[in-house]
Amino acid sequence: MKILVLNGPNINMLGIREPELYGKETYASLVRKISDYCAEKGVEAAFFQSNHEGALVDEIQKALGVFDAIVMNPAAYTHTSVALLDALKAVKIPCVEVHISDVSSREDFRQVSFVRSACFKTVSGLGTDGYLRAVDAIIELLGEEK
Repeated sequence: MKILVLNGPNINMLGIREPELYGKETYASLVRKISDYCAEKGVEAAFFQSNHEGALVDEIQKALGVFDAIVMNPAAYTHTSVALLDALKAVKIPCVEVHISDVSSREDFRQVSFVRSACFKTVSGLGTDGYLRAVDAIIELLGEEK
């Protein structure tokens, strides 16, 4: 099983940006954490982070026929990007939406997720462990670990 882990704007600033909300873990340590977890589960993971919406759309489109599922933290694009929604709907690859913070308890504008309707699950407020729960959800959805 192959999973693409996509991260949107400012996720590269983990450990620096608002550590009270997002923790002190760096992006590099997040990638290691997910990689190690996936390896234990027999899952191959690839990673992509961008601060640019179009680059994320391109990666979603390139995933077609290559990846079995997507774990995506669209970050700020969660609340603004119809383009990400349309890309996910176009490729029809199972996707889990992940948020490090509990977006349901934050600002009003964060209550709207444009991508959610193209995702089979949302994981929010578990810190970076939310990515691991997303991997578990994909394994559960797609069957046995490959």
